[in-house]
Amino acid sequence: MDSKFQRVKTEEENDTRVQTYPPNEQLRIWKNVLVIGFAFMIHFTAFWGASNLQSSINSEAALGTFTLAAIYGSLILSNIFLPVVVIRWLGAKWTISLAFVAYMPFIMSQFYPRFFTMIPAGLAVGFGGGPLWCAKCTFLTILSEAYSQVTGIGADIVVTRFFGVFFMFYQFSQVWGNLISSAVLSAGSSDVLVNNTTEANLTEVFRDIVNVTETHRDTGDICGANFCPGTALEAIPNLTPPSTSKINTIAGIYLVCMIVASLTVALGVDSPKRYDNGRKGSGSGLSGLRLLAVTLRQLANPYQILILPITMFIGAEQAFIAADFNSAFVSCGWGISNIGFVMICFGVCNGLAAIFIGGIIKITGRTPVICLALSLHVALIVTLLVWRPSEDNKISFFVLAGLWGLCDAIWLVQINSLYGILFPGKEEASYSNFRLWESTGSVITYAYSPYLCIDVKLYLLLGLLIIGAIGYTSIEVIEWKSKNAEIVKKRQFQLVKGSEKCGEVAD
Repeated sequence: MDSKFQRVKTEEENDTRVQTYPPNEQLRIWKNVLVIGFAFMIHFTAFWGASNLQSSINSEAALGTFTLAAIYGSLILSNIFLPVVVIRWLGAKWTISLAFVAYMPFIMSQFYPRFFTMIPAGLAVGFGGGPLWCAKCTFLTILSEAYSQVTGIGADIVVTRFFGVFFMFYQFSQVWGNLISSAVLSAGSSDVLVNNTTEANLTEVFRDIVNVTETHRDTGDICGANFCPGTALEAIPNLTPPSTSKINTIAGIYLVCMIVASLTVALGVDSPKRYDNGRKGSGSGLSGLRLLAVTLRQLANPYQILILPITMFIGAEQAFIAADFNSAFVSCGWGISNIGFVMICFGVCNGLAAIFIGGIIKITGRTPVICLALSLHVALIVTLLVWRPSEDNKISFFVLAGLWGLCDAIWLVQINSLYGILFPGKEEASYSNFRLWESTGSVITYAYSPYLCIDVKLYLLLGLLIIGAIGYTSIEVIEWKSKNAEIVKKRQFQLVKGSEKCGEVAD
């Protein structure tokens, strides 16, 4: 195989560092993994709960969608310029704890949602997100290397397992965040109906019910793949935003969650220096523009180029489910107050899939699981193109969201772990690129969201998935050819040695 296609080799990769650990160190390593996962779950309970509502509760002038675009736009810059620098200054632990604080203005801006409050808050989230995710990936990789030394289990197996556990916690944030929003938004609805239903207005209430029923009967012509930006609220009453008091209650709960998450990491996680054993990341010892060059130089690696489209697809499909699916399918076809319940199903399936993928990979290998995700995601996109959402088909909302969550878990766990396997010793640069291109996919999706109809967005998403699958397949083929070439060389070497021995005997 041509040398340019070979994995990145570093001094660290060939270094056989040996470090002795005290008894029960396995439990301590697992404690750190679990605490990090728990903190991310609490933190993103707030962030995802608020994000899932943005396209619906702040739909005027597409304020919510543009805020999400600001988040992922600044995240692109953050991933290029900040991770290696911040992690070098603060260390992985304190980078995580302090980056959580950068998300808090986004929640506080919900108390007074305006462009001049929400857009800057969204930018702050993005600038904190780059160091946050890179620090998390670096920390988990350090822990997996230490755990591999302690147990003798292969580092590639351990890192996949740790990422699976982490994403189980992370994806369950969808459950708790949406449970909070659904509980608050649904509270008091039945009481209002009972108190208003008197003899004087009984006829009017029945008239409203009939009108709503007629509206729901026609939502299939406007919602789903037929949904386009600018649809009037009069055409679809389901899109009417909830009261300000309910939004403020949700924001207050979410803010407390973020504070708890930051304190959890600060007080409950060990310093990574305990496990790095003199380990040098890809950004260590560099300064100034050379730190930026570490991240950009990674783009020269052919594997990095081939894996870019599927990485962008991950960001695009997450943006679609958070904004377009919630607004065009759930809110339009069923109602804003039901977004949380549907996204709970998404989070449960996502979390359960993340934790079991590691064990499945040990049995089947990576390729069959990726093929499953590809086939299922193509089927889901095609289904959304033809499905007419209506509250008469409530179960369909949950099935589609759950299957989407299953696919998302596979992409996240496998592509994250693949970055660690393909680019050993280059964690900061490789994971910075992962977040960079994942964010690029998200920001592009959010940027065109206020201007394109849903059917066009689905076709774009399908095209990106196909391109990503081709790039991933190319990597697998190159790796397969490389391994076969090594096996052939080894066999030829053994045959030569065997012939030499036979010649010696003959003499």
